[in-house]
Amino acid sequence: MGTVVDAAAKKEANGSLADLNPTVVFVLGGPGSGKGTQCANIVQHFGYTHLSAGDLLRAEIKSGSENGTMISNMIKEGKIVPSEVTIKLLQRAMLEGGNDKFLIDGFPRNEENRAAFEAVTKIEPSFVLFFDCSEEEMERRLLGRNQGREDDNIETIRKRFKVFLESSLPVIEYYNSKGKVRKIDAGRPIEEVYESVKAIFAPKNDKVMGHCHALMKCLILFWM
Repeated sequence: MGTVVDAAAKKEANGSLADLNPTVVFVLGGPGSGKGTQCANIVQHFGYTHLSAGDLLRAEIKSGSENGTMISNMIKEGKIVPSEVTIKLLQRAMLEGGNDKFLIDGFPRNEENRAAFEAVTKIEPSFVLFFDCSEEEMERRLLGRNQGREDDNIETIRKRFKVFLESSLPVIEYYNSKGKVRKIDAGRPIEEVYESVKAIFAPKNDKVMGHCHALMKCLILFWM
């Protein structure tokens, strides 16, 4: 996609996203916290579209577009891809997704990402789903995925933890100050973690209906 088309797409995205008024949930957690697995569950059971900022950047590079070449060159030069580039890809994916509920995984990575997303899209997340997991457990999981290369990987893994703590925790603290963080104890087994996730995403009316059904059963038993 050329620069002129990109500019047009950006203009269209801004207008359309305002009309769409989507529900956006930021999904944050350290490497190995299990957020990818839980995002798949949320998509399956609650109808959200899962968007990974990293996947979108990689797909754009693979497409061979002018934008993708620029992103690839920046990464090769060790430069940080500007927030606006990632946000534009997110906007496009949201518009093309045919949905109005989105999980945005691994973004915003830092405060600059967060401020730019809100400024460009005029959208605030409904809440932030934060998968809280100890470094020891995340390290154990990541090393388990890369058996045979533990000594090679452990230093890289610890650097990723450090980046997460320094960059992403300020984002979590910002939204926590606004009452928008839903923290999940992600150190437990997958099924237990999902029960906590489900409690957050289950529609309130479903919970009310559940209470009503329970009350009706009690009344029926009482009058029998």
